Amino acid sequence: MAHARAGMGRGMGRGGMGRRAAGPPVESERISVDDVAAWLAGRLPDDWFEAPPAVTVDRDEILVLGRLRPPDLPKDADEPTHAAAEIGRISRFREDTRDQRIAVAQEAEHRFGRTISWGAESGSTSAVFTNLSVPVMTRLRQPERRVLDTLVDSGVARSRSDALAWCVKLVSANTDEWLENLRSAMSAVESVRGQGPTVG
Repeated sequence: MAHARAGMGRGMGRGGMGRRAAGPPVESERISVDDVAAWLAGRLPDDWFEAPPAVTVDRDEILVLGRLRPPDLPKDADEPTHAAAEIGRISRFREDTRDQRIAVAQEAEHRFGRTISWGAESGSTSAVFTNLSVPVMTRLRQPERRVLDTLVDSGVARSRSDALAWCVKLVSANTDEWLENLRSAMSAVESVRGQGPTVG
């Protein structure tokens, strides 16, 4: 999975809108995170987020996670008050921008061939509004199936599917730095490959 931050307020000559606005949708296997981020930089309203949103892309989905301006609270407000205000700020953004987000998502899905999901952050609170759940088929031998069944039998997971998702989350949590290095290396390879000659 690759990710980047979409720059806000840049000139259209450098953004995705200036290069491909009238062109055909980008082929799904060649989608660049930079292209998505640049297009969003020109397309999203400038007053939505206080900083460029984080853009995460995989083979099925584009997640746009933006940071909202923090609520105005008294300096002596305690942690539960901050948490409640942040939840309220995120909820307001979700409701107020619903129609616009749907319109942006439809354009982006046509352009990039992926489902668009949204989320927002305020203070220490983060929420994803819509997130794609994709079935992944795999074949497992008995030792691997026994791992899943142990998680199910112990009550850690409700099913083999949940157990497999739990295992993936565990690996991600414990190998985050290694996975990020791997993604960076893959991104560098993609960049170099894109600079090569066009055949045909």
